[in-house]
Amino acid sequence: MIRLAALGRFWPLIPILLLAVWGWRVDQLRAVHLLDLTKERGDRRAEVAEAKRDAASAEAAHADRIATATERYAAAMADRQPIILHSKDTVTRYAQTDAGRVVCRGPDRVRDLDALDAALFTPSRSADGGLGTVRSDAATSPAGR
Repeated sequence: MIRLAALGRFWPLIPILLLAVWGWRVDQLRAVHLLDLTKERGDRRAEVAEAKRDAASAEAAHADRIATATERYAAAMADRQPIILHSKDTVTRYAQTDAGRVVCRGPDRVRDLDALDAALFTPSRSADGGLGTVRSDAATSPAGR
């Protein structure tokens, strides 16, 4: 009976103690969640920084690949294009270089080519060496010519 009397006397403390335990547990859960949130935010910032570094390195690698491809393409185009010499001075200067001595023909070979061209292709006829003179008779009909 004493216990019932003690319980009857202190019963308002039971809900207060339960509320205090509940508040303490909620505070612990909030601290754990706050710690988890802070950790997740830190991980996310690290992931974002790593992604930015990866993107920057990918862009730099892409720019390097473009530059290398452009250089290779320019070199290939330069190798494909023939050397066109436009003037006698250019030919003379080019023939004096080491590469020009290999590629350019000597004067005797150039004369041989000119002789070959003259032999293969007949010179064009001059204006006065045609089939004959034009008749000065304008009265004749065109069918009779």
